[in-house]
Amino acid sequence: MNGAHTDAVLFETALLDRHRQHRTARVTLRLRSDEDVVGLRKQVRERAVAIALSLVDQTKLVTAASELARNTIKYGGGGEVYLDSLDDGIRKGIGLLFVDAGPGIPDIDTALRDGFTTGGGLGLGLGGSKRLADEFDIESRPGEGTAVLVVKWKR
Repeated sequence: MNGAHTDAVLFETALLDRHRQHRTARVTLRLRSDEDVVGLRKQVRERAVAIALSLVDQTKLVTAASELARNTIKYGGGGEVYLDSLDDGIRKGIGLLFVDAGPGIPDIDTALRDGFTTGGGLGLGLGGSKRLADEFDIESRPGEGTAVLVVKWKR
């Protein structure tokens, strides 16, 4: 997995600065292939173990990361994920921001509904990822791209 990237932002979004004051580290990873998804899953699991997330919460975060990474590749034509270590002084967490410059999502509410799919899949990606995370946010503009943020905090 190649963490190298350009300084150009694929899709301008305020979500890039969410939790800036709590961020202790950020790594940017490309998402272009299945190998990139595997590498992301490994890094997310390692960070989750490092902050002692429960096994259930590790699984939830890795599952959400995998779903959103695959969406970024399949529907966004590839993109980047920002993997953040967070600490708000009371708890530690992990933030994942997926960004692409794809076609965007014209109707986010519909896309978040269970069963919605444009690709013949199960339609669990966005809505399922939202349920697996402690925080979820999405920004999309048709013709420009999409950004999806998920955060998991240690309980």
